[in-house]
Amino acid sequence: MKKVLVLEDESSIRSFVVINLKRSGYEPIEAATGEQAYEQVRLNPDIKVAILDIMLPDTDGFEVCRRLRAADPKMGIIMLTARTQEMDKVTGLMTGADDYVTKPFSPAELTARIDALYRRVGGGDEEETGELVRGPFKLNTRNRTLEKNGERIKLTQVEYSIIRLFMDNTGKALSREEILNNVWGKDYFGELKIVDVNIRRLRIKIEDDATNPTYITTVWGYGYKWGY
Repeated sequence: MKKVLVLEDESSIRSFVVINLKRSGYEPIEAATGEQAYEQVRLNPDIKVAILDIMLPDTDGFEVCRRLRAADPKMGIIMLTARTQEMDKVTGLMTGADDYVTKPFSPAELTARIDALYRRVGGGDEEETGELVRGPFKLNTRNRTLEKNGERIKLTQVEYSIIRLFMDNTGKALSREEILNNVWGKDYFGELKIVDVNIRRLRIKIEDDATNPTYITTVWGYGYKWGY
């Protein structure tokens, strides 16, 4: 059974999410506080996706996201919030979340996001054993890891998918729509800005100077290009 952590302090919302996850074939692991979430992850190390509410009684979802991401770079994380401010969305993504869903949401939307994320963190059917080398970078396509000048760079599964897409298309300008469709899927419900925020997060990790990128360059009014 595919386990999903559901961190939500409002019991009615949590029950709603849990019921729909069970109907979709998932095993929800419930938590109402940040401390409960950490304990549940400790007891269930096979959790691959976490749904995190931002407003919590003992902490906030951003801090939970940071700690879960530090402990497991490959875990899929979706932020769940009633807020609609752009800064909250960006903050969630920059702290390590892969996606966000704004309340109120439909069960179909949330399930589709989880399905897509679970496919990525599960690695799909990819059984490759090769490596892609571009400039100082080496991408191992079997264990889904990235090295720069021999040093490991921790990537989320979304970040890995973006890097893989770029390396497979070296020198080609990719539109935001192409990146969104290839990484998040054509049935993704979200917004294009998720591409920009993930690119910003990637640049911080891989560029010598994130404010003056040389590897992932911007194609103004269109998208991005991998230059090596």
